[in-house]
Amino acid sequence: MKPIASLLAALAITAASAAALAQPAIHSLPAKAFDPDEIAVAVQNRSEPVLCAEKDNIQIDFASPTVKSFRVQAVHPAYIGTIGVDRYLPDFTACDMSSDPVVATSVKKTVRRTIYETPDFQLVAYTYPTFWRPANTPVRIIDPENKIDQTFKEIHLMQVWTLHRERAEEVLVVYPPDGYWRARPLPFADMRWTAYGSSFLVGPVEMQERPIVDIKLITYNAKDKTFTLDFARGGSAKLSIQALDQEHMAIDVALEGAIPRNLPFASLRSMYITETNNDAARVAWKPRGANRWGEAHVMDFKTAEATEMWVGRTVASKHNTSAPDMVLGRFKAEPKK
Repeated sequence: MKPIASLLAALAITAASAAALAQPAIHSLPAKAFDPDEIAVAVQNRSEPVLCAEKDNIQIDFASPTVKSFRVQAVHPAYIGTIGVDRYLPDFTACDMSSDPVVATSVKKTVRRTIYETPDFQLVAYTYPTFWRPANTPVRIIDPENKIDQTFKEIHLMQVWTLHRERAEEVLVVYPPDGYWRARPLPFADMRWTAYGSSFLVGPVEMQERPIVDIKLITYNAKDKTFTLDFARGGSAKLSIQALDQEHMAIDVALEGAIPRNLPFASLRSMYITETNNDAARVAWKPRGANRWGEAHVMDFKTAEATEMWVGRTVASKHNTSAPDMVLGRFKAEPKK
């Protein structure tokens, strides 16, 4: 979704405030060939072939009985600088959505509301007339400095906006009813906009018609700029944006409490139809202590024990051409006492 004019008119944006948001790119630091603290997690591919480009048929699950923290990154694809014409419109060719669940809500038309904002940050919530799951997950906003403690209900989509180059940029979204997140870096070079692509799930991933994370409550704390997810199945997770620039976005995740260990703690979701019609076509993974990465086609990959996993594209696609690649890694267990 491109930034809308009404939002831009409402924000007082300066180049100085945009520059203040810049953070050092984590991937620009020297990479360690071997990190003694990282652990390998089980990665399993549950993808299925489909013909509909608007159905997420790619599912890559991450499981571990000991992992306590990890990092999710959205990274511009290798070909980002070669894109002449970006494509991002949906493609419903060969799609039959007639059997999808439809849950009506209390509104007759889409409602958009700003639930929290500062001069350089904004949370925008949407409620739709229908969605595939009930919108039962409340969103709580806490800002101790300004004595704000509010809870909002019936939210289907929440967007995170920040400032860049004298305008607002949407960089992260979450769907509270099913736990799907999408992230993207700031637009590359002189590009005005880039697309969303693959989604990621954080928490106990279970099947309820499709993979979901059942979230009991989402809390945004303005003091430490974190999102806390309280899971219906037990435990919680804290998500914090650690880096955001024109190359990548890095989100650190800390798992807490009694999270079910018989379920994946994270999952990547995407779509693949053909090599030129997909949001992800290739995977690469790094086994612990290895001196090279494994590589495979996304539909041919089976399982691996990996300390880092990349899911993305090496060839431009006609579907969400500028969408980022996704990387999960820096898996850590609880420090030994």
